[in-house]
Amino acid sequence: MARVTDLLYYPVKGCAGTSAPEVELTPAGPAHDRSFMVVSEEGVYRTQRRDPLLAVVRPAVSPDGTHLTLTAPRAEALRLRVDDSGPRRAVDLFGTAYRGIDQGDEAAGWFSAVLGAPSRLVRVPPEHDRVTDGATPGTSGYADSCPVHVLSRATLGLLDRALAARGAPPVPVGRFRPNIVVDGWDEPHTEDRTRRLRVGDAELGYAKLAIRCAVTLVDQDSGTRAGPEPLRTLAGYRRAARGGVAFGTKYAVLRPGRVSVGDEVTVTAWGASEV
Repeated sequence: MARVTDLLYYPVKGCAGTSAPEVELTPAGPAHDRSFMVVSEEGVYRTQRRDPLLAVVRPAVSPDGTHLTLTAPRAEALRLRVDDSGPRRAVDLFGTAYRGIDQGDEAAGWFSAVLGAPSRLVRVPPEHDRVTDGATPGTSGYADSCPVHVLSRATLGLLDRALAARGAPPVPVGRFRPNIVVDGWDEPHTEDRTRRLRVGDAELGYAKLAIRCAVTLVDQDSGTRAGPEPLRTLAGYRRAARGGVAFGTKYAVLRPGRVSVGDEVTVTAWGASEV
């Protein structure tokens, strides 16, 4: 029987995640997931690909969503009242134009100091109407693409064994930034073949494989690039048919609902792997 072992969401895109015993899955994924984004003064999104120090920033959203607390090594903690009704500004995410609500000069100064580059913090506006791609369309805040990323312990275990065969240490699950981690599937990469999942009160529809990038090379504790793994090893056995290195699966939310650690994960439709 497959069950949820970990639930995570990432309030600020590119920054550290929050582990939770339960989450509310909205149409845009876990509540508060990637609802904020750090951008340049020109409005272009910042990512660990170019700004790995984002990883050391630990955001925390208050239960009612009205406050955001930011902490980072060698920086004084900052607690902000979230502005969800202020003026909109243009932002760029992967070359697509969206809007964001600027969270003010104090937040901008804090991120500029931590990252060593002029930055602003924006929040997804209520009218955000993004449509994500994949086999099952959905929506999300400022996530790279689809709203929910699922990864299984069996998949992680196979990678650990492949790394060990090369004399390399295991890579922490945080490098892959999943939302839902599942245990109980005996076969690695079972998530590649699922097309519909029921978990807790929610239902998910398969969108596409998660194609990995240089973020997986960043040590999430230090905010530094840590070498060629795991991409070097994954490239040897996880080349997707359409290109790129695939590890984990992205889903759209078909039915919102509460999901808790320990919930059973039921596959209601299967398909063929694209690897």
